Amino acid sequence: MKKFTLSLLLGGLLLFTAMTPDKHTTIFVIGDSTAANKDTTGGKQERGWAMMLQECFDADYIVVDNHAVNGRSSKSFIDEGRWDKVLERIKPGDYVIIQFGHNDEKPKADRHTDPGSTFDYNLAKYVRETRERGGIPVLMNPVVRRNFFVVAPKNDDDEKLRTSTFKDGVKMIEGDTLYDTHGLYRVAPKDVATRMNCHFVDANTITHNLEQGLGTEASKKLHMWYRPGEEPSEPKGKQDNTHYNIYGAKVVANLLADALCQEIPVLSKYRKK
Repeated sequence: MKKFTLSLLLGGLLLFTAMTPDKHTTIFVIGDSTAANKDTTGGKQERGWAMMLQECFDADYIVVDNHAVNGRSSKSFIDEGRWDKVLERIKPGDYVIIQFGHNDEKPKADRHTDPGSTFDYNLAKYVRETRERGGIPVLMNPVVRRNFFVVAPKNDDDEKLRTSTFKDGVKMIEGDTLYDTHGLYRVAPKDVATRMNCHFVDANTITHNLEQGLGTEASKKLHMWYRPGEEPSEPKGKQDNTHYNIYGAKVVANLLADALCQEIPVLSKYRKK
């Protein structure tokens, strides 16, 4: 009789568990190296802001699934089949943060898109197909580069910055004003969001205000900007005005999480301070 009762209890527990819905909501992130997961072995300091986003939300209810990858544009992310893999995982009620632009600007044919044309088309595709899966799309425009240069240096590939030592870094005069490098690529996501009645977070303005507020010198603390001998993992130093270090990624992730909760108030319940 005891065995029968125990079996009945176990069976009921399994049935209850099977009937209990998944309480997790997933926030997917797709984008480029400014958000991507990075190699942290050997004390490496570079981080994408989306690596830190999970720290901003209660993991018992919100799971951040970061699919952003170094060097990808809105075009190459689709062409390489990366978007299809995200689509397979979206559940009704999940969120998809869409942030491209840094690599869409570049001239290489496998990455380049044009704002007002192919860039907008790709962003609209992400929005439409997210909704078809029952997901909730959130468009973001690109975060700023730390560009205080009086004359902006030519940069045809942000990935090259990762191989630049302090000695090999750009030697140009910096002023007190942060200059935009994205042009219409920072405008297009907002335009698409307006046309498609989609959530939008102005990551460009948020990070512009952050960097400009810190100023020329203090803003270096957000980035992979080290003098020789300053950081053990970068013994030759580094001058990278695009990619974040641990501190910078945490600061940006928290600012974007705040903006996300302001745009979508229901997420505020799960925001960790």
